[in-house]
Amino acid sequence: MTRRVISLWLPRLGTDRLRRRDSSVSSDRPFALTADSRGRRLLTAVDAAAEQAGLTPGMPLADARALVPEVVVQADDLAATAKLLEQLADWCGRYTPWTAVDGPDGVWLDTAGCAHLFGGESAMVADLLTRIAGFGFAVQASLAPTPGAAWALARFAGATAVVDENDLRKQMGGLPVAALRLGTETVASLNRLGLRRVGDLYALPRASFVARYGEEAGLRLDQALGRIAEPISPRRHVAPFRSRLAFAEPIGHAEDIARGLDRLLMDLSQQLSCSARGGRRLELALFRVDGSVQQIEIGTARATRDPQHLARLFAERLTTLDAGFGVETMTLHAPATDKLEPDQSVFAGDAGKAVEPMSALMDRLGNRLGFGRLQRLQPAASHLPERAQRFLPTASERPDVDAKAWSDGKMLHDRPVRLLSDPEPMVAMTLEEADGTPPAVFRWRHRLHQLRRMDGPERISPEWWRQDRNWTGGPRDYWRIEDADGRRLWLYREEDRREKAGVEKTQWFVHGIFA
Repeated sequence: MTRRVISLWLPRLGTDRLRRRDSSVSSDRPFALTADSRGRRLLTAVDAAAEQAGLTPGMPLADARALVPEVVVQADDLAATAKLLEQLADWCGRYTPWTAVDGPDGVWLDTAGCAHLFGGESAMVADLLTRIAGFGFAVQASLAPTPGAAWALARFAGATAVVDENDLRKQMGGLPVAALRLGTETVASLNRLGLRRVGDLYALPRASFVARYGEEAGLRLDQALGRIAEPISPRRHVAPFRSRLAFAEPIGHAEDIARGLDRLLMDLSQQLSCSARGGRRLELALFRVDGSVQQIEIGTARATRDPQHLARLFAERLTTLDAGFGVETMTLHAPATDKLEPDQSVFAGDAGKAVEPMSALMDRLGNRLGFGRLQRLQPAASHLPERAQRFLPTASERPDVDAKAWSDGKMLHDRPVRLLSDPEPMVAMTLEEADGTPPAVFRWRHRLHQLRRMDGPERISPEWWRQDRNWTGGPRDYWRIEDADGRRLWLYREEDRREKAGVEKTQWFVHGIFA
C-alpha cells in the first residue's frame, strides 16, 4: 500500500490557544507571546496582525515594542501549548489511528487506506481543515507520499496540496530550499550560490553536494522524494483490531452512546474471531464536536470476545463520560489480545454461556476495584515450599509457569491448604524416636497435641545456589500428621548445625495446616 501522509501546520497555535481561553484578548490589536531566553525577553508566537506589522518569533521584545508600540504581550506557556498539540493529535485519531506530534506546531497523519471513509483524499483534507479552523486555529495542511514532502508543501506551497507520486518531483522542485528542513546556515549558503529552489539541487553531483553541505542535506532531499524512507513513531500504539463509527449528526444521549458501543463491539468481535484472538484490554474513544476526546478503558482476566459480556463491563464506565455538545465519532480498539480458539460450545447446547461465571466475576471486580488489587496464585519453578507459588494480578498477561503441576492435582494434594508465612517451632513432650519420626506428644500454640497418624518423610533440600537465611540447617524431613482431635498438620524436622562445639540439635517446626 502506497504511503499517504498529511502534515498539519498550526503557525499561530500559542496565540490561538490564549484567544480561545481568554475572550478579553482583542483581535483588533497585534498580539504576541514572550518568554525569557538567556536574560532577554523574546517573542515566541505572533498572531496575524502582529505578523503583518513586521513582528516575527525570535525578535527581542524591546525591538518589537519599538516597531509596533500598540502590541499586546502576554507570557507564553510552552507546556500548555505542547499539551494542546497532543490533544489535537489525539483528536485526529477520528481520521486515522496513526497520528504523531511534529515539533512545536505540527501533527502527522498517516492516512493510507482511510481516505475512502471520507469521500476521497481531497474531501478528507478539506473536512480536516474545516473542523480545525472551526475550533479557532489557523491551520494549513498538505497530503503527499512522504512526510518530508507533506511538511514542505504545507508550509511553503501557499495553498492546500494533494500530491501523488507522479507529480511529487515537480511539486517539490518549485519550493525554496528551506522546505527541506535544513539549517539556516545551510540555506543561506545555498542561496549565495544561486541555489534557491529544491529543483536546483536535482542536477547537482551527489558526491560533491554531500561533501560540501553534509549528509543531512542529502538525506532530507532523499526523504522528501521518497528515495529513503522516513520513519515516524505514532503517538499511540496502533492496535491491529479497531472499529470506527461516525454519525451523520452528533449524538449526546447515554442511550445513543450505548447503542453505538454495541455496534462497535459486534464489529470488533468479528475481527477477533477471524484471527482466533480475544481481547484482554479494550479502549473506547469519543470524539466530540468541540475537538476534545473522551476515553475509557476496560480489562479482562481472560481473553474474551463476547460482545454482551464486554458491554456489561463498559456499562459501569459509560456514566463517567461527558458528551458535551455532541459526539461525532466513536472508535473502539483492542491494544492487548491473547490467542483464543473458536468457541464450539454451540454444539453442546451452551451457546449462551460464552464467558465462564468465575471469569465474568473477576472482570467485574477488576474493572471496579482495579486489577492490581485482584490477585491470584501462580505456581513458581521451585521445589521449596516458600517459593512454590507467587501472587500476580488476575489480569496479568504472563503465562503460567509449571501450571501442569497444579492442574493434575498432585501438588495440591501433597501440600497444605494454608502455608504459614514463617515456620513455627513446636516443643516435643516425649523423647524423640531413634528413626526420626514425629514425637508422640508435642506442644504448639499453647496446646498439647497427641499424634494419631503420620505419613512421611518427604525430604526437601535447600537450593544450594541461593543464600537463604531461612535455610540455616540441612535438609528438611516433612511429615503429614493427624492429632487426636482430627487436626492435620505439616511438620518438618531439621538439624541445626549452628550449635557451638559441633553439637547438632534436632528441631521440629509446624509449616502448614491441611483442610
